[in-house]
Amino acid sequence: MRATATTCRFQQDLRRLPTVWLCGMALILLAGCHSAGSGNGISKLMGKRENDGGLPQRHSVAAEQLIVMSDLKLGAKHPLVEELKVLREQVHEKLQLPEDETGEKVTVYLFSNEMEYRKYIEETYPGLPFRRAYFIGTPDKLAVYTFWGDKIREDLRHEFTHGLLHASLQTVPLWLDEGLAEYFEVPGVEPGTVNNEYAVRLARAVQSGWRPDIRRLERLEKVEQMHRADYRESWAWVHFMLHSTPDGKQVLLDYLQSLHETSSPDLLSTSLVAALPQADARFLNYVATLNTYRDWLSTPSQEQFTGTKRRETVSRANAP
Repeated sequence: MRATATTCRFQQDLRRLPTVWLCGMALILLAGCHSAGSGNGISKLMGKRENDGGLPQRHSVAAEQLIVMSDLKLGAKHPLVEELKVLREQVHEKLQLPEDETGEKVTVYLFSNEMEYRKYIEETYPGLPFRRAYFIGTPDKLAVYTFWGDKIREDLRHEFTHGLLHASLQTVPLWLDEGLAEYFEVPGVEPGTVNNEYAVRLARAVQSGWRPDIRRLERLEKVEQMHRADYRESWAWVHFMLHSTPDGKQVLLDYLQSLHETSSPDLLSTSLVAALPQADARFLNYVATLNTYRDWLSTPSQEQFTGTKRRETVSRANAP
């Protein structure tokens, strides 16, 4: 059985929580989105059936693995739909995910406004705190839930990436799931556009004595264990492996292939250290280049999608 997941986006300060692992037909919550005063969230969420009647269904667009259900009319050539189609190609090509014409679909439920989205989430998943967007995977369906707003572009890029990963792989470790979603969230001509905020914060952290620890990231299994710096480091390890050396890239690609074949893979760090001696030192040197070349790929404007300018810097909770 494929392990499925829930990821969510913060409303406050444009922030998000990391992955929540779900498994089983009854939507059993193994590690929930954490918020103060939500102690009953697990019991409330378990076994809750999806309220299909409250979902956007007026319009639909389908393209390969993507299905968009919305109350807003989005044509097949809408810039947002086109970008998600390109993103799907980029994720599969960059990560060499297995191509399957009958591959599992990722359905995006796009509400026309925040009020309708909030009502649906509260009624269907009362144990979950309000967030801008959710990716919820079950053995039956991979789905993204969100509403049209200023951050629709980055939210959909992030959550759709989660969906593509879980459609192809049996399982994805928490840190890697988020690191890859952060990597592909940043738009650009090619995958790998540097997250300016992360690059600056990483450089400052190194100057203050911080050192990476991928093995610690691999031990993170619960939402409340993952903090802002962990998002930053996870993103940086992904960027390092994909862009530093061919050997580093091959380690990640081989590991992703193992995730496709088994739900109990070995640790990625073991293969990385074997292929790249002194991986931590190389990582630190690479972080310095990220800060130097953080504008090396252009980022298209947000205005073409929502009419709202995209901030240069995004502040997140439980993310770097």
